[in-house]
Amino acid sequence: MINPKSKIQNPKSIVILGSGAWGTTLASLASKNGYDVRLWSRQGSVLLEDILEGAHIVLSAISMKGVASVVAQVQSLPVSPDTIFVTATKGLDPAATSTPSQLWQAAFPTNPVVVLSGPNLSKEIQQGLPAATVVASTDAIAASSVQAVFSSPSFRVYTNADPLGVELGGTLKNVMAIAAGTCDGLQLGTNAKAALLTRGLTEIIRIGNHWGAQTETFYGLSGLGDLLATCNSSLSRNYQVGYFLAQGKTLSEVLAELEGTAEGVNTTSVLIQRANAKGISVPISYQVYRLLQGEITPLSAVEALMLRDSKPE
Repeated sequence: MINPKSKIQNPKSIVILGSGAWGTTLASLASKNGYDVRLWSRQGSVLLEDILEGAHIVLSAISMKGVASVVAQVQSLPVSPDTIFVTATKGLDPAATSTPSQLWQAAFPTNPVVVLSGPNLSKEIQQGLPAATVVASTDAIAASSVQAVFSSPSFRVYTNADPLGVELGGTLKNVMAIAAGTCDGLQLGTNAKAALLTRGLTEIIRIGNHWGAQTETFYGLSGLGDLLATCNSSLSRNYQVGYFLAQGKTLSEVLAELEGTAEGVNTTSVLIQRANAKGISVPISYQVYRLLQGEITPLSAVEALMLRDSKPE
């Protein structure tokens, strides 16, 4: 039986850490639902201590590279034991090879932590186009509270009890999005891309299972759903990385032209580090890693995957 940590069932004060595209989109959704929303940026002049005062929900939408430092800052400040922490970051910490929710939970072991992830291209949501997402936690009350904050007629929010699976689905698909962008950039066709994404999902599930996540979670919105959205849209920054690498640009050139962070670049590096340490087979991720490191060309990466030994599916 789940023992809920949070007693807050009707939160009113929402703090969103991170004023990028995703943070501002989530702030808008909560604000339209009548919640008191306070937005904080690491580059802004507002003190974190002031903005956190009285917060019922603290949602982190900052890039992965800033998560550890912000967690440490928040940990040094007075926070209610009933405050719900929500993470909407899709990445892996390079130092600990941990997920964002694991960093937040380690810092606040008695507070409920919720993961928000799904096929959510922020530009489409800002336009009012229909979308859905998942909020996952071992604390059912906390998940339901966050569900109510962001639900709307055009933004459907589902709850889930496997936060690790939801988080890994949203994180690992960014690696596959780089591969998918490369596939499209090379104009390899629909058959090749379908094979890539099918085997990519298998690879994601293999990693997730090894980490302790549930297989069925990866067939939901935060796994297969996010994979389909990110690997088929030019709005995806990770897709753009692969696509423009296939067009002959260097990684530094691609990253300099992107609007925002392509989390899949860092995720790939951390994933390979973890896979090597744990002995997990990640053939697609490994070729993406070699491509990002400049060790091989996009075409060579595809050939390396196609020339692997024949085996049963």
